[in-house]
Amino acid sequence: MEKAYLILENGTTFEGTRIGAKAASVGELVFTTGMVGYTETLTDPSYAGQIVLQTFPLIGNYGLSAEDFEGKTAVRGYVVRECCAEPSNFRAQMSLNDFLCANGISGIAGVDTREITRIIRENGVMNAAISPTPDVDLNAVKAYRVAGAVPAVTCKKVEISAPVGEKRYTVVLVDYGAKGNIIRNLTKRGCEVIRVPQDTAAEAVLAYAPDGVMLSNGPGDPAENTAAVAELKKLIGRVPVFGICLGHQLAALAMGGRTVKLRFGHRGGNQPVREVGGNRTYITSQNHGYAVVSASLAGIGRELYVNANDGSCEGMEYPGKQCFTVQFHPEACGGPHDTEFLFDRFISMMGGNDRAKG
Repeated sequence: MEKAYLILENGTTFEGTRIGAKAASVGELVFTTGMVGYTETLTDPSYAGQIVLQTFPLIGNYGLSAEDFEGKTAVRGYVVRECCAEPSNFRAQMSLNDFLCANGISGIAGVDTREITRIIRENGVMNAAISPTPDVDLNAVKAYRVAGAVPAVTCKKVEISAPVGEKRYTVVLVDYGAKGNIIRNLTKRGCEVIRVPQDTAAEAVLAYAPDGVMLSNGPGDPAENTAAVAELKKLIGRVPVFGICLGHQLAALAMGGRTVKLRFGHRGGNQPVREVGGNRTYITSQNHGYAVVSASLAGIGRELYVNANDGSCEGMEYPGKQCFTVQFHPEACGGPHDTEFLFDRFISMMGGNDRAKG
């Protein structure tokens, strides 16, 4: 087994064993707390530009199956305590190491992921390098920034997914790095889904005569996407809109709100979300490093959900605009299905925009 090193931007170094591709890599180091769902994590475009650390100690025990992929992998590196070399599952098509190698992802195993997680929680998200030697240019590591992520992961052409059974609605999905399970949740509810690139103009979206528009998840700093925000300003209020994760943040910016970077983000399948003005708390799947500042939308939107741990905004609705958005993932897979009912709310909104469906 070959040695590998994880070097944090502050110089802290961890020695382990190389997994995946032999190439060195630099990225923003983040941790996710999911006990399952590493396949979905590795294929979630929202992780573009990031080195992902799994807090759960054993990863890879059920292998990977292409049927579970959410999209094309965009992670910069992968960190685990123990990498299972021989998965045991009848659906497994490849091992974790085979997947990492096939996709050119460098990784490291055998490090103390608990200690690394504590460092991130105390100091905030920081950059890191995975390298075959402990000698790296720390200035280059510190200088790394996740930039241009959404244009890198969006679809390059229009893609149409047929509904399951009879067609009820047409939904345009604006792809900022969409997870495949968003499409599956819409098609199983009778929606034809027209997936369009992130830079599609508002008028081009409306030209499809959609019953609703879905704003997808995606990576990076939401404020970087000024062109997308400009198009959403023209779109919101003209057709029912449902936004998830980055879509939630971009909608808030389009409505005049602000976003802020969180200290270490929310990533994993056990994030508690409390209903504002209600008595329900939902367990949700999340993957984001930025949050909407709900106070910046006072008089414009109404906060729907807050994070039960830190009080950050987890959902907004905009009265009179037929638009609501959430920070968490109701389409979670793997993860809890507590909030899948939000897709049904979107379907009900489109019912008020009913035209001849065929």
